[in-house]
Amino acid sequence: MSGNDKDQLRVAVVYHFFAHYRRAIVERLALDPDRRWTFIGDLQDYASDIEPAQFSSKVRFERCRCVRLAAGFMWQQGLLPHLLFKRYDVVIFLGADRFLATWIAAAMLRLLGSRVLFWTHGYTRRPTGAAATFRNTFYRLANGLLMYGRWAKAVAIEQGFAPEIVHVIGNSLDFDAQQAALNAMSPNRPAQVRRDLFGDDVTPVVSCTTRLVAHRRLDMLLRAAGRLRQLGEPVNIVLVGDGPERGRLIQLAAELGVRVAFEGSCYDESRISEILAASNVVVAPGMVGLSAMHALAYGVPVVSQDNPETQMPEFEAIVPGVTGSLFKEGDLDALVDAIRPWIQTHWVDPEVRDTCRNLIRRFWSPEFQFQAITRAVDGHEADDVFWFRLPKIPAATGGQA
Repeated sequence: MSGNDKDQLRVAVVYHFFAHYRRAIVERLALDPDRRWTFIGDLQDYASDIEPAQFSSKVRFERCRCVRLAAGFMWQQGLLPHLLFKRYDVVIFLGADRFLATWIAAAMLRLLGSRVLFWTHGYTRRPTGAAATFRNTFYRLANGLLMYGRWAKAVAIEQGFAPEIVHVIGNSLDFDAQQAALNAMSPNRPAQVRRDLFGDDVTPVVSCTTRLVAHRRLDMLLRAAGRLRQLGEPVNIVLVGDGPERGRLIQLAAELGVRVAFEGSCYDESRISEILAASNVVVAPGMVGLSAMHALAYGVPVVSQDNPETQMPEFEAIVPGVTGSLFKEGDLDALVDAIRPWIQTHWVDPEVRDTCRNLIRRFWSPEFQFQAITRAVDGHEADDVFWFRLPKIPAATGGQA
């Protein structure tokens, strides 16, 4: 395909808004010389206070304002006339079945001959009854589905979708920026961070970057730390994030005699990189999403629960015994056992660190997503082993030992 605008495939990506963690993949798609990308959405989320992405001038952005409706539904103003007027070759929608304009726009575009793809978590649990009918009817509006993980694809196949239209594209953060932050860090900085937070750099550190909400089960993390303390294997805990559970967790930490540093909300990558570099392991007892991507990119293994129907797709990046551990959901003893192997050394073992980082680089990075998404855009059938034929990408090296 030529780089000339007239020869380029015209592709639109329609979201309600683009969150800060979408910046890297959007910027990577915008640099594509073979396709002309336009990104359509609002300037902020209509339903939360998530920080929006700030894009460079290379990103072609069109605003369509979102309006909240009853029962969790949403309407995207101006979307239908925009898509009718621009006539894109391929349109990728965020696959959210409560976005009413998406239903109409997808059906309209199919009739007009455009290809439609849905970018979606996919099935985070097996649907049944009316919920299954509603979700499956929505997904069948698309020519293809771009799903985060392989478990979701397996459920889609169970629901009757052809394997060749379900593309696994993973998820990603800004891997290059994370590696730059890690490599710019002085070798003694992680030890200093430990001393600043806890007064010593010897006790292993367990961290978690997440909202402090009940379903994240951070109370289990604190109770596991209390149990480890009783076993003579104390750990210090850093929680990066804020939320309604903060007060209860402060009280519980005091009752258990566990040292916890509450960092609060933080979007400063340099600070997050310091905390993760100072950690032995990240533990997310309830569910783990992008925090797994974050930790592994810095070479830190991850522990979370093993039930795919109550997990987020990113838990698939946890390879037991290699990049972390999975424990039986809700089982405190199992959580303690899952943490113990990762706190036996002063710092993360260098081989474990490099394995974690290289797994993210290869399967959960903007570059991997770019390759997976553009294959689907170009009309190829899904191929779950296509990455073995990709050009060799240099391994992640450097950073803290």
